[in-house]
Amino acid sequence: MYKRQVRLQKVFCLLALIASAVVFLYSLGLTTDLYDALFNAMPFPNSPEMDIVDGARIFYDIQPFNNQLMLSGLGLIILSLGLYLTQTQSRRRYYIGNYLSTGIWCVAAVAVCIWMHIQVEAFKAQFMQVDFETLAAEFSGTSTLILTANDTFWFDIHYAVMAVVLVMVVVLVANLFWKVSLMKQEAALLVGAPAKEQGRASAQKI
Repeated sequence: MYKRQVRLQKVFCLLALIASAVVFLYSLGLTTDLYDALFNAMPFPNSPEMDIVDGARIFYDIQPFNNQLMLSGLGLIILSLGLYLTQTQSRRRYYIGNYLSTGIWCVAAVAVCIWMHIQVEAFKAQFMQVDFETLAAEFSGTSTLILTANDTFWFDIHYAVMAVVLVMVVVLVANLFWKVSLMKQEAALLVGAPAKEQGRASAQKI
């Protein structure tokens, strides 16, 4: 059982690293469509009154969040590497460093998901306020992409990103409890072994 658990925990730690990378990659793609469709519609970042299309300013407004999300993804990647630094992926027995690295990544991952969901939903609502008719009329010949109110792919896909991360949180926590259970079973066997040996020795003397 121990060998199976150790093999699986190696997979779990790798998947936690991949889940962290997914958050980072999502941050890189989040504003792709907004840039292609809206950049020409608001050429003056510091002059909202010069916006050609109402609501197009979301491209500028979302940038601070997008940068923070990218840093959050990098942070999760670094924290997932902490699992390897403490050898959580290969240890037969867990020590304080293993508990800390697992707990810190899980807490950070949940926090990032909650924060990301709140922010993305707010920006999605702002995106829906874009004047898409004017956007299509003014830039159908110059923009590489003409968005509509239904083009919310990059906002909606954050649910899949959250699902990947939160599943890994559950998996790592479950693995932690599994490891603790196996450690207790092993300790119980080690305690019981000397008693059995003493009993056998007494029987042989008799």
